[in-house]
Amino acid sequence: MTRSELIEAVASRSSNFSKKDVEIIISTLFRSIAESLAKGEKIEIRGFGSFKVKNRDGRKGRNPKSGEGIYVDSKKIPFFKAGKELKERVNTKKK
Repeated sequence: MTRSELIEAVASRSSNFSKKDVEIIISTLFRSIAESLAKGEKIEIRGFGSFKVKNRDGRKGRNPKSGEGIYVDSKKIPFFKAGKELKERVNTKKK
């Protein structure tokens, strides 16, 4: 599902908000998540999952084009862990 498909799906389920309102809400939600992660904060959405930042240590790597050994710097990466309810919903078999 793309961002525009998400906006369309939410807008079609709500008679109280226009498509433009839903777009603003979703953009604000994503921006808030990104800003919180940039600050190193953890985000937990009950029934869905949690987002946090993990540190990836520096390591030796290899340039695939030349085969030359290189050092890859340490960095922070966003990480998502699905919640129990989401896992159960994904694994429920449709009849």
